Amino acid sequence: MEGLNPLVLNRIEKMKALKREGVNPFANDFQVTHATRDILEEFQDKTDEDLEKIKTRFSLAGRIMSIRDFGRAFFLHVQDRTGRIQAYIRQDKIGKDNFKISKMLDAGDFIGIIGKPFRTKSKELTIMVEEIRLLTKALRPLPEKWHGLVDIETRYRQRYLDLIVNPGVKEVFYKRTRIIQLLRDFLNKRDFLEVETPMMQSIPGGATARPFKTYHNTLNMDLYLRIAPELYLKRLVIGGFERVYEINRNFRNEGMSTQHNPEFTMLEFYQSYATYQDFMNLTEEMLTCIAKTFFDGFKFEYQGVELDFTPPWSRITMKDAIVKYGELNEGDVEIEEKLLEYAKGSGLQIDKKMGLGSIQNQIFEKVVEPKLLQPTFITNYPTDISPLSRRNDKNPQEVDRFELFVCGREIANAFSELNDPIDQKQRFLEEISQREVSDDDSGILDKDFIDALEYGMPPTAGEGIGIDRLVMLFTNVASIRDVILFPQLKSRR
Repeated sequence: MEGLNPLVLNRIEKMKALKREGVNPFANDFQVTHATRDILEEFQDKTDEDLEKIKTRFSLAGRIMSIRDFGRAFFLHVQDRTGRIQAYIRQDKIGKDNFKISKMLDAGDFIGIIGKPFRTKSKELTIMVEEIRLLTKALRPLPEKWHGLVDIETRYRQRYLDLIVNPGVKEVFYKRTRIIQLLRDFLNKRDFLEVETPMMQSIPGGATARPFKTYHNTLNMDLYLRIAPELYLKRLVIGGFERVYEINRNFRNEGMSTQHNPEFTMLEFYQSYATYQDFMNLTEEMLTCIAKTFFDGFKFEYQGVELDFTPPWSRITMKDAIVKYGELNEGDVEIEEKLLEYAKGSGLQIDKKMGLGSIQNQIFEKVVEPKLLQPTFITNYPTDISPLSRRNDKNPQEVDRFELFVCGREIANAFSELNDPIDQKQRFLEEISQREVSDDDSGILDKDFIDALEYGMPPTAGEGIGIDRLVMLFTNVASIRDVILFPQLKSRR
């Protein structure tokens, strides 16, 4: 044990002493009848006289968060999954031998207690303990000044400690689960079917991104962690699942930031005989449902910005948005030379191989996106940056697509799906030809998907919503790492 922290050594010695007293420091035979929340909700408003009449003995268990020792009595705060409650231990209540054992408890230990509620002189609802059991001896002490840590990454590297001592962090993840459940309920009520598609794919399709590559020994073939489930979900639409969705994990071997994690969660859903315009209405209804659930209305604050989700939300084409927020002349947005000049003045480095639509998109991302604070649908994207979207009937240089932005961030991407196999194959080939040769194999043509389209896909709309960013929005946190339990971090080695 040489080199161990003295505090850890002290706890190890306590554990040995407990064993000598016949106490199992890792017991597993305590029966819990109530949670902290049960006690607080039922008795918080009871008078002292009402509490004195209670005959029931309540059995709770949890982690000791603090200890205040007064010699022959001491107070504990015990925390379980539902909250925290105070417990009062007196020698004359639990007996001299048990009291001696209970004095070897530390903050961080798990205990079971049995007793009745009463109110202290300071009016705090408390359990008068009649029996106490050690359930788990913690060998490391909890952090004492957690909120003063300078290295914020420690919270992510040791998330278990973050969850123990910061109740607000735990609440974010409870809300995350609730948001996902609301999304499921919303789609299930509209006859969507939840499915699962492969996470390892032979061809990384459905989005433009660099994949993670692996190898299957038995099949003797390369595989890729999916960058999107889109092409598999469309296969299911072709197969007759007219309304289908998946809440999925995607993987992209790219940069990291407060908005990007290489492993992230998406909701993707597809509906036959619907258009991207139908999905704008559906998205409004879906997200306002979440807002009303959490905020009892349409207005709430995110990072100091007062958001108003009252429908209908603003809808504007990409070109009109560039003109409006970029302060360009209306005709200039269609002239490549004018846009290149504007892009250079905005500090953008434009690849000479880019077409007009790609240049427009670069300017949009740089100049317009940060100004889209209130929920806004951007529509009519250029065809050359939307290889899976249906061309607009009136203008084939644009597609029937929208992206939803809130607080300068893309929240959703949707379009009327391209179901013409000849057009789809040509666009795949054009997309591949424009990419530089690389070792990520991201430009492989998915011939099986083209074959599937040739059997016929009904007119369909599809949408993807970033769950992590959505949770950030509804929990008012600034970094994606705060809504992912175990975000990817650079090794400290």
